[in-house]
Formats: sequence, C-alpha cells, structure tokens
Amino acid sequence: MRVLIIGAGNAGRNLATKLCEEKRDVVLIDRDPDALAEIQAQLDILTVEGEGSSPVVLEKAEVRKADLVVAVTDSDEANILACVIAHAAGVPHKVARVSNRDFLTAPEQLNLERVGIDLVVSQKEECANELLNILRMPGTLESVDLLDGKVLAVGIRVHMDSPLLRSPLRTFPNQEILRFIRFIAVVRGSELIVPRGDTEFLVGDDAYFVGRREDVARFLDWAWPERAMADKVVIAGGGDLGLRLAQLLEGTDKESVLIELDEERAHDCSELLDRTLVIKGDALDRETLENAGVSKAAFVATTHDDENNIIACLLAEKMGARFTLAEINKPEYVPIVDELSLLDRAVSPPLSMINAILHFVRGKYVKEAALFHRLPGELMDLVVPAKSKWAGNAVKDIKMPIGIVLAGILRNDEVLVPTGDLVVLAGDRVAIFAAPQVVGKLESIFRR
Repeated sequence: MRVLIIGAGNAGRNLATKLCEEKRDVVLIDRDPDALAEIQAQLDILTVEGEGSSPVVLEKAEVRKADLVVAVTDSDEANILACVIAHAAGVPHKVARVSNRDFLTAPEQLNLERVGIDLVVSQKEECANELLNILRMPGTLESVDLLDGKVLAVGIRVHMDSPLLRSPLRTFPNQEILRFIRFIAVVRGSELIVPRGDTEFLVGDDAYFVGRREDVARFLDWAWPERAMADKVVIAGGGDLGLRLAQLLEGTDKESVLIELDEERAHDCSELLDRTLVIKGDALDRETLENAGVSKAAFVATTHDDENNIIACLLAEKMGARFTLAEINKPEYVPIVDELSLLDRAVSPPLSMINAILHFVRGKYVKEAALFHRLPGELMDLVVPAKSKWAGNAVKDIKMPIGIVLAGILRNDEVLVPTGDLVVLAGDRVAIFAAPQVVGKLESIFRR
C-alpha cells in the first residue's frame, strides 16, 4: 500500500512512523524543509517540499499512485482541497483532518463525503471522546471502544491486594466473570504476554481485558472496589479540547469546572456551556485550584503546553485530586511520564486521531483499528468474509497464530463472548487483539 501524508506535524510524523514500521510505502508532503529533513533522517520515506493542496506538488508526489491520502495540516481548507484533488486523481481512499466541528456536523446534503472524502476526522474530537471514556472509569490505564461502542477494551495495573493474584486463569476463583470478560494481554515490564489458561498475574502487571461496558464496570467493582472515583472533574485549559470535553461531560452526571487564563476565551466558553462553572484563572496557581475545588476531584490538564500540563497535574495531586490526566502532544514525553509515574494518565491527541484512520490501512474487511498508548499491538474490528477459514467453525477449532486473541463478536446487534463452542458466522464482526509481530498475518487471513 502506498500512503501519501500531507503535513509533517505531530499527527503526520506519528502516522508515518507507524506505517514505516509496517513496511508501507510512505510519501510525506510539507512546506517546511527542516521538518522534512528531520523526519527523513529517521524514517525510510520519500518527502516532497511544497503546499499539499497544490496540484503541481501533488503531481510531483505522484498522487495518482497512492492508495490512501491523509491530509493532516493545520489548515482545514488545505486538507479538504488536497483530498478533493486526490479524489479527482482517482485515489481510492481520502482522509481529511479538520478542527472546525461544523465539518463534522454538516447536514447530509453538505457532507464532505459528497466531494469524495471518505473520512473527516477531528483530532480534538477523538481525544475528547477518549478522555471521557477514561473519566467514566477512573484509575484504568486506558480504554478503547470497539464494535460501535458496545465493547470496551480496558487496561488496569494489578495491585498487591488484587483478587487477580490468587490463581491462574484456568482455576480463576470467579469463573462467572470470565464468561463475560476476555483477557487479551498482560504487560510485565517490557514483556508482552498473551494470556493462556496457566497465566498468573503478578503485582505490577498491566492487565488488559475486553467486555461489554456494563460487564467491564462489574468486573472493576469486583477486581478493584477501592479504586478512586470522582463525581467532579476540573479541566485546566479552555481551548478546543478542554471546551469539547466540558460539553461532553455536561451529558453525564458529573459536575465540571473549567479553568481558563484568557479572559475573552473564558467568556466565550461560559457562553457555550450550560452546567459547567468557568473560572478565569491560572491552573498553576494554588488559589485558583482551591477555588475550583480540585480536592477529591478528577483533574484534566488540556492547555497547549505539555510541560504546564504535567506541572498542573502534579500540583493538583498534591492538593488532593483523586485522579490526574494530561494532554501530551509530544509523543516522546508519554513513555517518560508513564515510567516516572508523574500522573495517572497521559493521552496523545495524534494517537487518538491515528486510531480513527488505521482501518483504511488495514483493508476492506476492517471496520475499525486502534492502538493503545501503553500496550504494544493493535485492536481490530473485522467483518468475517464468507470465504474466510473462520466462517462456519467453532472458536475452539480455529487455528489462530500465537499472539492473536479473539475478544468479542457482534452478531445482529448482540455482543457474544467467544467461548470455545461458539460458531463464527460469515458477516460477524469480531474484535481481535494482535501482537505487533502477527498483525500482518491477521490481515492475510481476512483478505481470503
């Protein structure tokens, strides 16, 4: 597959890195020669300097040979125009990043699909939804929606009092829960373990599992009843991400407070929000945090400065916040934050958006694909084709490569747990976790 990426910012660079790891043919366009030189020194890709919405530049990049064009510059108009030109050139798949939500909520007759754009994606929208998922289940390492949001994949840290420590999965004390929950991976230090019947959990393991949202909540109540819960969320930063998160929270039963330093922006946020208290102030100031009631609240830092987000979370934790979460735009910061345990969670907006794009790379049978921030590997939502070797066979009879876990099945709007006797049918949507080394094998199975 040949992928043409327009824009060498965080999103474009991260997507290019991911695709290069998979030996994809990548071409990157940007008008900044220094950014292109830096990326080309790190990745084996072709770069083209120029405006990505220019027909001349796109022709130079051989746009007609591309299977997928992803436009992720900071300009909505440039991204849309680039995709329109790519459509005219016969490119099969086009993705445009936008920041203006009007493009996401346009009426059907004005939808950008009408001009050939297959996916219009907002980095902030995707990240806001991810943040909301985390806040609904505080204390979890991360969570990802699958199968139209009917299934949730969640990671938790195994603590010293966890009931998960008592025995291997084969003799698990609560077998009833295992009828609804599927463990897909365990991360122990730098080692990735695909769970089997003899798998035992150790203190400090990161355990990942999949289930319906209500079953995940029930499992967490059993496995971690003392986890920190918060009925209030304090958001630092009234930019696009902070404002959108506050709007989403207004649809829940959680109380929310938004802190914004700029007076004019704080006023604008107040006009757009109904139930959220907006405070004009500095989230790095103790008095502002006290006025916001940060003690015993969940604290989310979404300013445009990664360092300030980290420091604000540290201050909020010191002042009694039950859970701290930060937007981190520089990907190289995320593993450092995790390793040093500077805060409870770090979320990368570029990765949130890449999750929305990946299914175009994976092929026609892939409905969704998602990456975790901490867990190596990939989650996929695939449609079982009629000619697949899986169709018509019971789960226990399907020969899966080591490193692949069947986590859930959606059939006629019903979520089924893939027990051994369950027969997989053509047309089923299956949620699958694949370790990094077997992602390619999974694709080949579902292309048949």
